[in-house]
Amino acid sequence: MKLIKPTFLFTLLSFIILNSCKDHSEKKEETENPKTVKIKLDKQKQLKKKDFNTLINGKQVDLYWIEGDSIKAAFTNYGGRIVGLWVPDRNGEMTDVVAGMGSVKGYANATEPYFGATIGRVGNRIAKGKFEVDGKEYSLPLNNGENTLHGGEKGFQYVVWNAEQRDAKTLVLTYISPDMEEGFPGKLKVKVTYSITNNQTLKMEYQAETDQKTPVNLTNHAFFNLNGEGSGSILDHRVKLYANEFTPVDNGLIPSGEIKNVEGTPFDFTQFQTIGKRIDAASEQLKFGKGYDHNFVLNETKAEEMNHAATVVGDESSIKMDVFTEEPGVQFYSGNFMQGDNEFKCGVNDDFRTAFALETQHFPDAPNQKNFPSVMLNPAEEYHTVSLYRFSIQSN
Repeated sequence: MKLIKPTFLFTLLSFIILNSCKDHSEKKEETENPKTVKIKLDKQKQLKKKDFNTLINGKQVDLYWIEGDSIKAAFTNYGGRIVGLWVPDRNGEMTDVVAGMGSVKGYANATEPYFGATIGRVGNRIAKGKFEVDGKEYSLPLNNGENTLHGGEKGFQYVVWNAEQRDAKTLVLTYISPDMEEGFPGKLKVKVTYSITNNQTLKMEYQAETDQKTPVNLTNHAFFNLNGEGSGSILDHRVKLYANEFTPVDNGLIPSGEIKNVEGTPFDFTQFQTIGKRIDAASEQLKFGKGYDHNFVLNETKAEEMNHAATVVGDESSIKMDVFTEEPGVQFYSGNFMQGDNEFKCGVNDDFRTAFALETQHFPDAPNQKNFPSVMLNPAEEYHTVSLYRFSIQSN
């Protein structure tokens, strides 16, 4: 057996604090990673377990970390939320690309309830909070005008999930949603596994079982800024969506049922476009969403044996994010309802369009749209879907 010198062990075990907001004047240190990734020392407030360690409704809340080579993510089981995600930029500096709060209190008091949250039972909108299952009508709480959004008033973003840290790369969250919770039929057993895999990839795996027929459409609502949390507008990010069609909406953001070609519209991201290039164009659809807040129909471009949903590049960082999914759609949201009312963990507020979301999903209002892929889950069936968020550096 080859012995390792104590000095080498000390080097390997040196603890480096990750920076959550960019400050180019900070001292840079090299890690033991063979790629010699440079990590900036944080001069601002760090995530602390004590700020997450509390009881909510008698259940323990905490902060969890998973990590791999040149990627590290923080989660809390309050809402099943991704709190932060650090990857290297083009200079090798670890950059937090997910906006989040610095404490459970920050999430509980936020005017935006979905920062980084696991969304369910049914992600996106259900028209007028009503749907039928085998001829029986169910009514849900209305929390988005006259519609239901992301599972209702007390969706999964407010759940304290059971958490199991299986290893340094894997966090498993489970929850049993009782029959008629938020108006949905059936007892639903849910498991969400967040893990770090090869090639700087965050894997999101969703599983569910029910004892009654019920709609299910799970996703995650991470808010991204590839230049770094708190770094400013995302309008110069370049986006490519692997979608030739989208689902137009009414003024309540409920799909009309039409599936429309993107060609010749501000929704054509089949080639790279900056988010801001056409966001203020004269378009009824953009007016309804106050920008982009629409479901795109993926064109089944395959990669990783999945649908390649999107590629986004940060204009300052050159960080590239590729999204792959087994879902048929992705909701592209350009941060139109961010109002600067909430303080991120880096100390900067959530100003207008300073983050975006790409929520892999079945289509909005699917329980009421017969021509959309079904979201109904039957007893004895297993709901199972996987999405990947992979990070690299754009070479040009």
